[in-house]
Amino acid sequence: MKQTARRMADIQPFHVMEILKRAHELSAQGRDIIHLEVGEPDFPSPPPVVEAAQRFLSSGQVHYTPALGLPALREAVSRFYLERFGARVAPERIVITPGASGALMLALAVLTNPGDEWLLPDPGYPSNRHLVRSFEGRPVALNVDASTRFQPTPAQVEAAWTPQTRGLMVATPANPTGTLLTQAEILALHQSVRQRGGVLLVDEIYQGLNYGLEASTALSQLDDVFVVNSFSKYFGMTGWRLGWLVAPEAYVRDLEKLAQHFFISPSTPAQHAALAAFEPATLEILEERRHAFARRRNALLPALRELGFQFATEPQGAFYLYADISKIASGSQELARRLIEEAGVATTPGLDFGDNRPDQHLRIAYTTDEARLVEAAERIARCL
Repeated sequence: MKQTARRMADIQPFHVMEILKRAHELSAQGRDIIHLEVGEPDFPSPPPVVEAAQRFLSSGQVHYTPALGLPALREAVSRFYLERFGARVAPERIVITPGASGALMLALAVLTNPGDEWLLPDPGYPSNRHLVRSFEGRPVALNVDASTRFQPTPAQVEAAWTPQTRGLMVATPANPTGTLLTQAEILALHQSVRQRGGVLLVDEIYQGLNYGLEASTALSQLDDVFVVNSFSKYFGMTGWRLGWLVAPEAYVRDLEKLAQHFFISPSTPAQHAALAAFEPATLEILEERRHAFARRRNALLPALRELGFQFATEPQGAFYLYADISKIASGSQELARRLIEEAGVATTPGLDFGDNRPDQHLRIAYTTDEARLVEAAERIARCL
């Protein structure tokens, strides 16, 4: 007889993966599917990264690293913060993790007691609320909208705060909306949280994928925040499953103990590959790709507007458009189904991102080339 933990009743599936599964089924039937659903850059891993991994693997000496990660990689991340953002982040505060998901797990595990509440923007990345629940916390949604660029405000934090609140999680750039927090807004949120004895956790996973604005980090101003980042998005290393967490120094030993038990260590080949992610040749490639993402956004956004998709605020980061579809369809789930079945265009309904008007919104990822994006818009037009 199956007996699962009670928490599993609150853990929902990652619906975009169901869409991806259907897309693969249709592809296997010979259908041409344009993938606008998954948040994964379509570019291959940067050649210097692949070459670094090949050089390391050729030795055959693939063993565990320290649980906190390769010292050389922690130092490389530290230099990157200084050179790119002018932020002094000691290598000792940097924990290399199996993807950003591993970083979120560590942060929530070290901070959350049973019953603790975490404030999360809605819409937001779905795994955040489920990870909070997995560590016996309680996610509390802050409904955000275009009036604040889908970002929370200090007033919302104050109104939602209770004696059980542990902290606030924010993302900049955000998934699914692609909007950013300014440095002043981060400082204001931090002040609101710290005045109440809480913790601010900042998701900077899409850092570097900025359009029209310079990338920034909360760590240039604050050292008592938890910051999650990843090699997946800007660095284009999704399948390598590598990320990092920057934590206040007082928490590092506890994080190390958790990492030893959760993961033993991050992937050794991935860490050696990531050492090449910060080389000038790699960064040049990544900047060219960032400009390509900007061109894709600028091609797809007006094309969808002409079809009746509404965008009350334009994304300035990541690679997503969060579209209001209320003028062209009765619901996002039905529209997503129609688009994949009839037009061969895979998108993600708002259901994945929370309970704040999910049926009114569709997330569209511009993670394929411009010609395919134009074709996708044409297919959607015919379908509508």
